[in-house]
Amino acid sequence: MKDDHTPMTTTAITHIGSLVTNDTSLGTGPLGLLQDAAVVIDGDRVVWVGETSKAPATDNAVDAGGRAVLPGFVDSHSHLVFAGDRTAEFNARMSGRSYSAGGIRTTVAATRAASDAELEAGLRRYLDEALRQGTTTLETKSGYGLSTHDEARALRIAAAHTDEVTYLGAHVVAPEYADDPDGYVALVTGEMLDACAPHARWVDVFCEKGAFDGDQSRAVLEAGLAKGLQARVHANQLGHGPGVRLAVELGAASADHCTHLTDADVDALAQGSTVATLLPGAEFSTRAPWPDARRLLDAGVTVALSTDCNPGSSFTSSVPFCIALAVRDMGMTPDEAVWSATAGGAAALRRTDVGRIAPGARADLVLLDAPSHVHLAYRPGVPLVSAVWKGGVREV
Repeated sequence: MKDDHTPMTTTAITHIGSLVTNDTSLGTGPLGLLQDAAVVIDGDRVVWVGETSKAPATDNAVDAGGRAVLPGFVDSHSHLVFAGDRTAEFNARMSGRSYSAGGIRTTVAATRAASDAELEAGLRRYLDEALRQGTTTLETKSGYGLSTHDEARALRIAAAHTDEVTYLGAHVVAPEYADDPDGYVALVTGEMLDACAPHARWVDVFCEKGAFDGDQSRAVLEAGLAKGLQARVHANQLGHGPGVRLAVELGAASADHCTHLTDADVDALAQGSTVATLLPGAEFSTRAPWPDARRLLDAGVTVALSTDCNPGSSFTSSVPFCIALAVRDMGMTPDEAVWSATAGGAAALRRTDVGRIAPGARADLVLLDAPSHVHLAYRPGVPLVSAVWKGGVREV
């Protein structure tokens, strides 16, 4: 066994055909691209980036053979603590039934009935699935318990596997409060919040018709902020509403979905610090209109891309799939989509240690079986992820 004084081994990944650093001081363009590059890892950190010919000596070396390397994907929006299956709902929707928030209650019943071990096994399965596709940082939420006990246990289970945990007691009104939504808001902002806050970093609310209105959403977010949680908001997915502007007003890190936006919504995002997180898997799975990423980017809004992995409206853990959708249907260039799925996701989580490959950053890297990151959109559906390092450890 190594003692505390045993030096860490260093590893160099060399002969990288195209390296995405997301650091404009290291390479060209917004992605900070470097050709024939090398990255040196020491412990869980990147310690050197540059041309292969100038790489320092290391204990180990991996020859990328001209293939591309980019930062691990930062998936800043998912719902992975759940039980049950909604195949029948998806099948019906693909046969013509429209999507509404009500289907969440189906998952609530199954989640409440599941054991801790069953919920944790499912979470681990989806985390492993995401890792194999290049995701090295992943946020996940509660929201399928909707009782003090079940929300707290969901967050406790999630916190054992990721640092990015979000309290979403305000997903929809719990079935037993169907006739007393204000009573449910009081629970979410009181007893439930007290039980859940110790396990979470974030507070979230589904600000939408059929879920929570603007006043209810404000109450939920302000209560979470008062408890020391940071805010993020499900906003403007199903229609126009107050969610985006509420997120900006309260300084939320992210407004997520942003499918239906007025000019005032776009202006608010452009003038504030809130990231617009787009979730094309949801539009794919519900046949809803695509978010207009081009409109947001042209207005100067910071955009993130995420999976929204959940059993009802976006049952995908694949960031590469979402990149391809964003390029094909949302007006993003391949460079913009890759940036949004890495550095953009980091911004949505207010993280500076992930989403980039530069000295001091966490050593989260993805090696593609392709010469360029553009292949993520150019070859949709192809399993291009060849290797993944997370915190300096090769996991795939």
